[in-house]
Amino acid sequence: MQSGTEVMSAATLLSAVKDLLREEKSAVVERERSAFDSLAGPGDKPVVLFGAGNLGRKTLAGLRKIGIQPAAFTDSNPRLWNTKVEDLLVLPPEKAASLYGVTAVFVITIWTGEGYDRMGQREQKLRSLGCKHVSSFLPLFWKFPDTFLPHYAADLPHKVHEQVEQVLSACALWSDEASRLEYLAQLRWRLFADFDNLPNPVKHPTYFPPDLFQLAANERFVDCGAFDGDTIQVFLQQPGASSAQIHAFEADPENFAKLKRTVSTYAQGDSIKITNAAVGAFNGKVSFCSSGNESSFVSQRGSGIQVDSVTLDDALGSVDPTYIKMDIEGAELDALTGAKRLIQRNSPVLSVCSYHQQDHVWKVPLLIHSINPHYRFFLRPHLLEVWDLVCYAIPEGRPAHKLQ
Repeated sequence: MQSGTEVMSAATLLSAVKDLLREEKSAVVERERSAFDSLAGPGDKPVVLFGAGNLGRKTLAGLRKIGIQPAAFTDSNPRLWNTKVEDLLVLPPEKAASLYGVTAVFVITIWTGEGYDRMGQREQKLRSLGCKHVSSFLPLFWKFPDTFLPHYAADLPHKVHEQVEQVLSACALWSDEASRLEYLAQLRWRLFADFDNLPNPVKHPTYFPPDLFQLAANERFVDCGAFDGDTIQVFLQQPGASSAQIHAFEADPENFAKLKRTVSTYAQGDSIKITNAAVGAFNGKVSFCSSGNESSFVSQRGSGIQVDSVTLDDALGSVDPTYIKMDIEGAELDALTGAKRLIQRNSPVLSVCSYHQQDHVWKVPLLIHSINPHYRFFLRPHLLEVWDLVCYAIPEGRPAHKLQ
């Protein structure tokens, strides 16, 4: 990271990213294969999973699939102690350390943006209890990529090297120092599992950064991936938003029912149009994994239910959007492609989640720039450790406060 006296210019960022990518691809591949074994030390060791939540259960299932049976879970939640999760005993951290601290490798399977600590703090906690071999989940996932990857933005480091020209091209797009520092940290995390240098989340509400642009009184807001209406609720709390028009798209039937109930509570409900459909690059049917929560997604493998998919270019008709938000679990590039005419014609503000896939942190701004070159780009983390990373594309001339 840069010192407090250095300024992260576009040229400085480009140089720093080139330094990150100097490693030969063959060396990167070897590092992927060996990183976990280096942390685990010599010999086959039992595995203890620190974190019995969603990621812990996924890791357990994956290890069992390849014939590895972990010795135990450990977790900081006392309510789980001495119970079983997926038929695996959950031990208090102190007990797990006393039984396995020297003989096992402890894999940290806690990765949540809404957590109260960071990966380094979790690792230090285990080491302070006497655990000799500790690893985050990432080196383990690199060792068994066919089982575990991709997992949101986590994927094999050598895939970054395969897109080196795009990675470097995106360096020139970021419009302020905070975005450049964030981009560098995001790349470092993708390449080296470096959690420590990820900046802290910004404080303002997700999708509504007052330092980047001002909402207009007659905003025409398009919410792609509206979930249960949570973003609409925040939007309507912003100054002047009561006279706005809102067009919301949500593909998950359960979520859409929640969205409908949310919208019905607002007096200006007539100005809010909701559509039960996915947003993508074409009009038609797509396979969709429906979970009834914020993690529902368009399936690339043809599994799940069939739902309607629409392009914004066609679905919005004569509506000229001024602000488009996208949080659609990895389908953002397709949705941007399906909004090409609108983006070219109207230059709306774009707030696009860029953490669902490894390469979206550079592909999202590059795609927008290729469609319409008259944008300024900003990268902001809204939760810890990569989660809720948003690329903001602000059209030239949109009122904003002074930028660094």
